[in-house]
Amino acid sequence: MSHVFPRHTHRLPPRAVRGQGCYIFDETGKAYLDASGGAAVSCLGHSDPDVIAAVQNQVAQLAFAHTGFFTSGPSEDLADLLIANAPGSLDRVYFVSGGSEAVEAAIKLARQYHLERGDPGRRRLIARRQSYHGNTLGALAAGGNQWRRQPFEPLLIEVSHIAPCYEYVLREAGESAEDYGLRAAQELEDEILRLGPGNVMAFIAEPVGGATIGAVPPVPGYFRRIREICDRYGVLLILDEVMCGMGRTGHLFACEAEGVAPDILCIAKGLGAGYQPIGAMLCSKEIYSAIEEGSGFFQHGHTYLGHPVATAAGLAVLRKLLDADLAARSARMGERLSLALRDTFGQHPHVGDIRGRGLFIGMEFVADRERKSPFDPALGIAARLKAAAFDAGLVCYPMSGTRDGKLGDHVLLAPPFILEDRQIEEIIDKLARAIAAALGQDG
Repeated sequence: MSHVFPRHTHRLPPRAVRGQGCYIFDETGKAYLDASGGAAVSCLGHSDPDVIAAVQNQVAQLAFAHTGFFTSGPSEDLADLLIANAPGSLDRVYFVSGGSEAVEAAIKLARQYHLERGDPGRRRLIARRQSYHGNTLGALAAGGNQWRRQPFEPLLIEVSHIAPCYEYVLREAGESAEDYGLRAAQELEDEILRLGPGNVMAFIAEPVGGATIGAVPPVPGYFRRIREICDRYGVLLILDEVMCGMGRTGHLFACEAEGVAPDILCIAKGLGAGYQPIGAMLCSKEIYSAIEEGSGFFQHGHTYLGHPVATAAGLAVLRKLLDADLAARSARMGERLSLALRDTFGQHPHVGDIRGRGLFIGMEFVADRERKSPFDPALGIAARLKAAAFDAGLVCYPMSGTRDGKLGDHVLLAPPFILEDRQIEEIIDKLARAIAAALGQDG
């Protein structure tokens, strides 16, 4: 009997024993093509010898040094490399253990920044519906997925949520993409004015919506307008690239595709590629200077900040991403995978939308393609699809509640950047079988 507390007590997972390239193997020897990189984590695939060597070398030299007393070489080197490639005026890096911690740190830093500047009235945070920012209480409050929030609502801070930039569902007939983007962005300005500009500290958004909405990219101009609105009212822009960053969408930082830079940026998953738990919050020179010239102390912290072994792994991962230009490979292989998906499923009666950027691709399933109407949640389409794909030896990331936390189903694909053409064919074949099993042969 296992004493591990699993994610779901009614569905116990098989035991993984090794990984190689794009595959994970269980204790029976069955191979699973990791077409979602776990949760968009394993960008380099499994068993990369360079990252393994970096971890082994570091743990042999220095396994842990608390940041209350020391810094370390890997932390300094990784921060330097991130900032050398970061957009805008991002200048400082705060290393944590994962995405939720990065978002928590970002929210608290936004609040402290305004306090340090003598503007204590700025306490309100604005986010978007159907966003996902993590599972700690602050990050969960920022997230806009009602299903995840509902059990813990009494514990969450008050956050305003505006509509996402969700072209497939929310763009009106006859409306240009640009006009829709401006209309969607206007909701931010409207909410700032409703709350009172002097009360709003920050707006947080994913450049490409991830787990709870299914790889939804913004329309052209949306984030440029968002940046203008934030600047007009002195509101900090926090971009959450935990899932979509580190090359996943074809740029090292996802916001580069939008031509904007945030005041605070969060990364995680692809930074460690699964070899160590690591995340980071990056902030601008202006924000850091406010702390430096004020109290000098960011009133936040965790035991494993800047962990030497985790940052050594992150440094090895980032060097591989840059040296091999794997962000460009992600863009290139993402185009091939998207084309193959559209060729195979583009006219499927229950595939409403195929979208995304790079190797970050979502497919949304509908009961009626013409009306874009979602399936009845009681059918459990996402769960059925996940189980059928897993039986076929395919790890993908289906989720329900795509539209509003209750209605809608999608599958997220985020395979390693080392993906080959033959594995694209394998994804298509196994996904086709899973869809047939989950939806029925006629659909």
